[in-house]
Amino acid sequence: MKKFLALVMACAMTLSLVACGAPAEPTSSTPATSGDASTPVATKDLMVGAIYITGQNDTAGYTFQHHRGITTAMEALGLDVATQLKIVDNVPEEDTQVSNAIDNLAGQGCDIIIGISFGYLNPMQAAAEKPEYSEIIFSHATGYLNNETNFNNYFGRIYQARYLSGVAAGLKTLETGNNSVGYVAAWNLEYAETASGINAFTMGVQAVNPEAIVYVNQISTWGDEARERQAAQALVDTANCGVIAQHCDSAQPQLVAAENNIFGIGYNSDMTEQAPTAHLTAPIWHWNEYYEMAFAAAMNAPETFMTEVGVYYGGLAENFIDISPLSENNHPAAQSAVDQVRALMTTGEWDVFSGTKLAITVSEAGEAVVAQVAAPLMTNDGVEIVAAGGPSVDDGVIKGSMNYNVEGVVIS
Repeated sequence: MKKFLALVMACAMTLSLVACGAPAEPTSSTPATSGDASTPVATKDLMVGAIYITGQNDTAGYTFQHHRGITTAMEALGLDVATQLKIVDNVPEEDTQVSNAIDNLAGQGCDIIIGISFGYLNPMQAAAEKPEYSEIIFSHATGYLNNETNFNNYFGRIYQARYLSGVAAGLKTLETGNNSVGYVAAWNLEYAETASGINAFTMGVQAVNPEAIVYVNQISTWGDEARERQAAQALVDTANCGVIAQHCDSAQPQLVAAENNIFGIGYNSDMTEQAPTAHLTAPIWHWNEYYEMAFAAAMNAPETFMTEVGVYYGGLAENFIDISPLSENNHPAAQSAVDQVRALMTTGEWDVFSGTKLAITVSEAGEAVVAQVAAPLMTNDGVEIVAAGGPSVDDGVIKGSMNYNVEGVVIS
């Protein structure tokens, strides 16, 4: 009853609370004249809610990059971050706590609620189906569920950026003569997101150095800095890894790389500031590209949010994902190699999980030479996934059912 009364009070205070949705192309804002669901929400009235797996004050990593994307998008649209963004920090992937966070934000009059962690999926779906929340847009990162009215998911082809970072790592292995590469993974085969990332990174490494091995240390959790640090150090101690990559939330693996005088590939945000002597590059997200589109849709045509935007899956071509600028720690040919491979993916000429592999060499003049070679996509236990010369696996596999590791991956 208290939650219901809080919601009623919030609705009374927010005259233009609106309905439903999924992200749409940005259009100019039209001031609202009433509180009907079919009436656009004025910029000054839009309330954004966000549920974070860690904290908005993080200085690097997953939540940091989402928060920066949300605030950047709001500022671009003329929204006041101080008054129009409501946040619940440090929400674990536990259904009751996620539901409580949703109730909190709904009670504050939020028109759109962002959930950034995969494990928020079921509570967000359940909330979207509640009649009392039918006029709130629920937008979920990394998931796969949606409805036709007010619940969507958004993600990106981060595997493309992971491949690029693998190229940089592979070149570094040639430079150092150390063929062992470590990878701290929150999860692996449990999620297609993590498995595809490990696979793409490994294929990027091996495009440069076919002798390299990627040792994966799985910690089976998100956002645990102590475990991330321990896993990274274990890869150094047990596999003598000379580069440490990661699919986890904080910069701890990069700090471990710096402490051991080796090199690192970060994730989510540019971690050069955290580990200036070690960091090579990082797969990063331009979340603001999506958030600006989503918030504009919520303001201008909330009733068509799902039909105009729906499920979002952007890549290099949409500037939704990329790698951070290569640091001075990289091999001299890294920029040339990355630029050529990026162009192949951006234009659609080539993509990672196909029956065509890249072979990257360095010329006597020090320039990268990128060749395409027909070769099967094989798992690390000898199963052929795509025949030589065959097309890429479907997006549905990359996003939802990739449950294998490719050749060159060793589980440590």
